Amino acid sequence: MNAAAVEITGLVKRFGSVTAVDGLDLKMPRGVILALLGPNGAGKTTTVEICEGFRRPDAGTVHVLGLDPAREAAALRPRIGVMPQGGGAYPGVRAEEMLRLVAACAAHPLDPAWLLDVLGLDTARRTPFKRLSGGQQQRLSLACAIVGRPELVFLDEPTAGMDPQARRLVWQLLDALRADGVSVLLTTHLMEEAESLADDVVIVDGGTVIAQGSPNALTAEHAEDAQLRFRARPGLDTRLLTAALPEGYLVRESSPGAYRVTGFVDPQVVSTVTSWCAQQGVLAEELHVGRRDLEEVFLELTGRELRA
Repeated sequence: MNAAAVEITGLVKRFGSVTAVDGLDLKMPRGVILALLGPNGAGKTTTVEICEGFRRPDAGTVHVLGLDPAREAAALRPRIGVMPQGGGAYPGVRAEEMLRLVAACAAHPLDPAWLLDVLGLDTARRTPFKRLSGGQQQRLSLACAIVGRPELVFLDEPTAGMDPQARRLVWQLLDALRADGVSVLLTTHLMEEAESLADDVVIVDGGTVIAQGSPNALTAEHAEDAQLRFRARPGLDTRLLTAALPEGYLVRESSPGAYRVTGFVDPQVVSTVTSWCAQQGVLAEELHVGRRDLEEVFLELTGRELRA
């Protein structure tokens, strides 16, 4: 039987007096997309860098595709793809030149021209890296990570800087990779991305795992409170709505004009919300009642904003 894509036991990594990773355990099966989530400083990047072979652990064991990334880096590197945030390319290199250079290092690469077309970069083939938009740079970095047909891909904020259309295109490509048996470990601050893509979600904080499971399982575990969502004019004073509701309810404007009321939702609560909006002279639109999403679970578990 093939080894797990990633298997970590008791991982510890210190930087002077700071313990970045503190006894972390993680097991990632093959052929899945795993989202590693956590506030900044939680230990995500250090953990991934150790898996990639760029850092050595102070304690614990790490196996990636059955290999020790520190001791067996030469054997591991041809089998993995790495997409760092920011690209890391020479600013003057043209997009197609960069991808063909990376492809030349692989035994059986994908066709670079086809990959550029799939990722919507066909018209940017001769554009220097420094002149690509942020989203185009990200897509080119993704192309470089997968052109060598890796068994496992590490992605750091893969859709940062992309417009919604480009983001969906990348999600479709990652779905196709999974269907082909490729394992994908990604870090992201986009909870929608994790919910849409991941088979498994691991939330870390303080250098250790605090929750793990499928997006559905994690939100179901925290389903004791429902959530009422509605849209209205941006900038409403949510403190006033909180005061109008029974004690214990949480109201927040998650994005401009998008409001969430968390707590036990019954007809009286719905009536209170719509009546309060009417008093403010606004119409509550797109009312939806359901369980909390992954972002709400994340914030409850970590107690911090996504980009703390």
